[in-house]
Amino acid sequence: MKRNDLILGAAVIAAAAVLLIFQLVRSGDSAAQIRVTVDGELYGTYDLSEDQTVSINDTNRLVIENGSARMEWADCPDQICVSHRAVTRDGESIICLPNEVVVSVEDSRADTPEEEQIDGIVQ
Repeated sequence: MKRNDLILGAAVIAAAAVLLIFQLVRSGDSAAQIRVTVDGELYGTYDLSEDQTVSINDTNRLVIENGSARMEWADCPDQICVSHRAVTRDGESIICLPNEVVVSVEDSRADTPEEEQIDGIVQ
């Protein structure tokens, strides 16, 4: 390996370390909420920083603890939502397709709700 190869490798490792530190600092924010929808309709919104267990229509059980949310139990046959890792960051979600349950993490500090944001203007 030549000297320039070592410099390039060190630069890539340094950039990765900076991105990792940024993600860890950013994930420490506790202004996130859990939004639960069933069949496309809002079921409830829960604070991610408050430990609680939520029973969703007797088909799913959601556990929120230590700043993360995970599906503890579901009556669906495949159990994919139960084996999914816990969600903690804005934009992450757990989906139980047979029961049509969607659990997503949303940043509660957003300036405007998603419905009020302008995506484009057609004239």
